[in-house]
Amino acid sequence: MKKIVCILGSPRKNGSSSAIAERFLDTAKQLGAETRSFYLNEMTYKGCQGCMACKGSSEECVLRDDLTDALRAARDCDVLVMASPIYFADVTAQMKGFVDRTYSFLKPTYLTDPDPSRLAPGKTCVFIFTQGSPDPAMFDIFPTFDRFYSWFGFKNHLIRGVGLNAKQGIAEQPELLERAERLAREVVG
Repeated sequence: MKKIVCILGSPRKNGSSSAIAERFLDTAKQLGAETRSFYLNEMTYKGCQGCMACKGSSEECVLRDDLTDALRAARDCDVLVMASPIYFADVTAQMKGFVDRTYSFLKPTYLTDPDPSRLAPGKTCVFIFTQGSPDPAMFDIFPTFDRFYSWFGFKNHLIRGVGLNAKQGIAEQPELLERAERLAREVVG
């Protein structure tokens, strides 16, 4: 059974990125996957402190807060789903805090090691990014996340919605929900 962990970075529970993630998770559950979600906006945590303890005395982030369980779940899952709207040209502050803390997933020798990740091989990451701007050339942040999370050994996928706003939302682009279903079937098998 595949274990799927979803990190929800939107401050709006019913936003477009959350709706797409929910469709992905619902489909995965129907296929027998075990799913777990973390809604970052309701959690209390700090961003990475740059203490480097995860590169010395510990193999995980030494901060103990609401993100500890989410990081452990992400480390142990088969599929990580990261869903965030694009706010001011990047993921939300809530998601950025999580992303920075995944630095602990890299070995101390990550800059020179051909296998820099502490994570088990064969993991998949699904990025769900949505934005209000209708211009797909604007705010295309996936290439950076793809390179970065490939470093961890993830096989990365993207579901991206553009031209989504609070008034129209996902109802205007049902093909994004269909894409989430197809990708869940592909990933879960």
